[in-house]
Amino acid sequence: MHSAGSVCQPRAICPSSPPVDRAESELAAHLANAARGAGIDCRHVTGLRKLSGGASKEMWAFDIEAADGTKCPLVLRRQPAGRRFSAQGLASVAAEAAVVRRVAEAGVPVPAVAFELPGGSPAGDGYVMARLEGETVGGRVLRLPELAAARAGMARQCGEILARIHAVRDHATLMLAERTSAEELAALEQRYRDTGQPRPVFEYALRWLAGHLPDTGRNVLLHGDFRTGNLMVGPEGIRAVLDWELARIGPPAYDLAWLCVGSWRFQRPDLPVGGFGTRDDLLASYAEAGGAPVDRDALHAWEVFQTMNWGVMCAGVAEAFVAGRRTVEAGVIARRASETEFDLMRLLAPGHGAWNAR
Repeated sequence: MHSAGSVCQPRAICPSSPPVDRAESELAAHLANAARGAGIDCRHVTGLRKLSGGASKEMWAFDIEAADGTKCPLVLRRQPAGRRFSAQGLASVAAEAAVVRRVAEAGVPVPAVAFELPGGSPAGDGYVMARLEGETVGGRVLRLPELAAARAGMARQCGEILARIHAVRDHATLMLAERTSAEELAALEQRYRDTGQPRPVFEYALRWLAGHLPDTGRNVLLHGDFRTGNLMVGPEGIRAVLDWELARIGPPAYDLAWLCVGSWRFQRPDLPVGGFGTRDDLLASYAEAGGAPVDRDALHAWEVFQTMNWGVMCAGVAEAFVAGRRTVEAGVIARRASETEFDLMRLLAPGHGAWNAR
């Protein structure tokens, strides 16, 4: 696990090139000022470069060079000034940083937060964290031979990590959204209606959920997007849990079910937990680490909910794509709405193996 105390400690890394255009030079200057304001020894910022990935936030890698010449490898996660913030996410990226700090105290593996951009910064709304090494691309996590040993234990590791997240009790100060099961279902239906795309499978799933989604019961701190792709993996296992922008308060099964959605299995439908493990291992480890027992029928109902949840997200991207907000990534995501319809039909077929898959 990553230690929060290692942020900006001297570490040998390869030299990198300085920013090459004015916008990057200005961003580097803002980062240097923010670092100094946070009490960090920063002579200047070097090696600034934009990272690929990140559907809703920008990610920038850079190094802080101290007065003695040592360099600290970091990553900026930000919402650029002027860009519309996700309606489902937290109120700010700074709020996300507060969540990351809190779960780090609970022993959850996360990149340590170094500092935040001050309010009103020309660089936007964001925070800076330690730059770790590892694989995050889902398909590669499930294929790379050097990660075979990691995959074998990841379902149990996920259960342990989720139990630690859900055990955080002093989360009231984080001011996170909290919904009952009925409110979650109503919000899901409204987002579906807002897409303006009638889908018979979604209509049926909504009716089924109305009769099967259990009452919320005990609510806990949730990651909100705990899945393959948001887990940084090395040969020894999960090194860090990333992307906390959908953190909220809700039922434990919300996180557990999201990890089991078919779209996160990356061509491994036989392994329901992220394409790398079984529900039995996930739930056993979750209970061993202190998580409350999870009813299998409740988990199944939340898997139906989360499968449709992802489908509605895809349909929303499709609506935006048709309206003209077009990117290659949006086009790829939009097409996956139909994939979730197939997954829902499997999940809702009485007696189908999806009900009892381990």
